Amino acid sequence: MTTDFRIVALDAAEFAPLFALGEQDLHARGMRSVVADEDTGFPCRVSLADAAVGDRLLLLPYVHHDVHGPYRASGPIFVREGAVTALPAVNEIPAMLARRLLSLRAYDAAGMLLAAEVTPGKSLAEQIHRLFADPRAAALHVHNARPGCFNCRVVRA
Repeated sequence: MTTDFRIVALDAAEFAPLFALGEQDLHARGMRSVVADEDTGFPCRVSLADAAVGDRLLLLPYVHHDVHGPYRASGPIFVREGAVTALPAVNEIPAMLARRLLSLRAYDAAGMLLAAEVTPGKSLAEQIHRLFADPRAAALHVHNARPGCFNCRVVRA
């Protein structure tokens, strides 16, 4: 029996105020404003869609695994201006993920790493089901495998 899952995007409200900041204030916070110059190189972690050429985004550091322990982690993410928080259906894989080489990390309830896999996005659902077969797996994190950037969380539905 497979476990139903849900992909969880980052909340747009968390980032909306940042778009009002000027370049100097962004730089002071370790952030940058960028404009997409290709259709697949700027994956938004709020909309879970690639930005289109000409879209403005923020490139910023983000603590994606905020736990008290050795696996606490942060890294760079893109957030597209005006993005709406994606709400994928149960067992739905957004196209942004399906076309990338991905790394999955399974964590227990205390935030400790249980397992890690690399998979083509087209096999993501299969790998999610396999990792959630372990009852200790509380959540999964999906990263882009080559640069290692965080994309989203996966939880049991």
